[in-house]
Amino acid sequence: MRRNRVDIYSTVFELIDMRSFSNLWFWITLAYVWSAASHYVIGVPYDVVARAVKYGGQVEQDLKDLVRVNASRFVYIADMSGLWLVGFGFFALTAVALMGFVYGVEFCQAIFLMFSPMALVFGLSVRCARRIDHTSLSDIRKKLRRQRLAVQVIGMLAIVVTAMWGMFHNLSVGVLGG
Repeated sequence: MRRNRVDIYSTVFELIDMRSFSNLWFWITLAYVWSAASHYVIGVPYDVVARAVKYGGQVEQDLKDLVRVNASRFVYIADMSGLWLVGFGFFALTAVALMGFVYGVEFCQAIFLMFSPMALVFGLSVRCARRIDHTSLSDIRKKLRRQRLAVQVIGMLAIVVTAMWGMFHNLSVGVLGG
């Protein structure tokens, strides 16, 4: 029975490899995170914006309601616990950065490279939520388009930096058999 348990653990840890930069699951997760971040602008699916402009009527009202609810939620969270979130968030990012880049823990490097740009995206989302006018479709569309573009640019830069760091790490550690 003991030998069987070891086989299961080794199989599971082989599937969930902790070497992040040489693991396909890390890259799939990174792509999903940035895809979702650019699709859900302040929590509003971006296809709703396109449908509201195209069809108007009830879809436009649904968009205005979604923006009002999500923008109010972002502003409420920022007002009620924003300082605590910033403090704990940057404490966690600093701890992960130290473990990753000072102590050389690859998993922490990957987590830092994934979540540090997301902190910037969250800050920009709060800023967008504070500035948005809930009644004007043209203002909603313009602000959400700008926010989406900013998130996409941050995402592209983050993916490039992560890919470069991952290639450097893989080549220097020799994970690929070199």
